[in-house]
Parts: sequence; C-alpha cells; structure tokens
Amino acid sequence: MDDQLLELCGRHRLTESLLGAGLEVAFPARDRGVDLIAYADIDRRLEKFAAVPIQMKAASAACFSIDRKYSKFHDMLIAYVWNVAEPVRTKIYVLNQEEALRIATEMKYTMTESWTGKGAYVVTRPGRELVDRLRPYEVSQEKWQQRILREVGEISS
Repeated sequence: MDDQLLELCGRHRLTESLLGAGLEVAFPARDRGVDLIAYADIDRRLEKFAAVPIQMKAASAACFSIDRKYSKFHDMLIAYVWNVAEPVRTKIYVLNQEEALRIATEMKYTMTESWTGKGAYVVTRPGRELVDRLRPYEVSQEKWQQRILREVGEISS
C-alpha cells in the first residue's frame, strides 16, 4: 500500500469511528497540520459548539511518533490509526500532545538524538511496554464523545 492510499484508508477508518460515535467531521481545505476536525454540535450536554482538531498518524501496522511541531496547536488530538488495511484489526489511540510527550519521556525517547536534534521520534515496532502505556488511550465509538467533550471542557452540569 503506497503512502497516499495508507493516508486515505486511515482517514476513512478514523472518520467511520467518529461518525459512528455520533460526532461530525470536517476536513480542512489545506494541510497546515490539522487533518480533520471532530465536532459535536447538537449534544444536549454541551454549553456551546465544541470542536477539536485532529492530526492523524495512519500506519499499516503499529507505529507511535511524537513531533514537537504539534505543540503549537491548542487542544489538538493525535489519532494513531494502526492496521488500517485490516478493518477487523484496526486500533485507534488518541492522545493530546502533552500525553504523547509524557509517554515519550517515560519511554526515554526524549533523550535520543532524534528528539533533541530534530524534535521528532518514531517507533515502528512498539514493544509491549509502549503498547501497555497506550492502551488507556484506545478509543472506540463509545469513548469518542467522552474524549472530545473532555478535551474542550464544554460539558454543562
């Protein structure tokens, strides 16, 4: 699967998951670091319209990455979409930059030359320890709304 097809499949898996959770999805006209925007507009728990930018990292297998450039986006979520070519095996992990950086620091990725020099680090074969740290961030259709609404902090009492 070439990179463009991988990106398209990942976007479709991610969109399917968000729509299945009752959220809406918008796609920016230009790629400036935000791949899509998930939003809830008619949820009765909302005080107002709530939207969250998402940067998607699609992979044909498993891949975790962190990049300093995403720190500039307020409230951005990073969606790691694994096994995109196999819908039954697809997993989606969703973290904000702070959570991803915390895990990278715990795993000592931020002590590498790649992180200190380029401000980026990629793991193409995550081991059990990393997968265990990511497990709480795995989303399903049921968990999406909770994650989006929590991120924007717009739930009314």
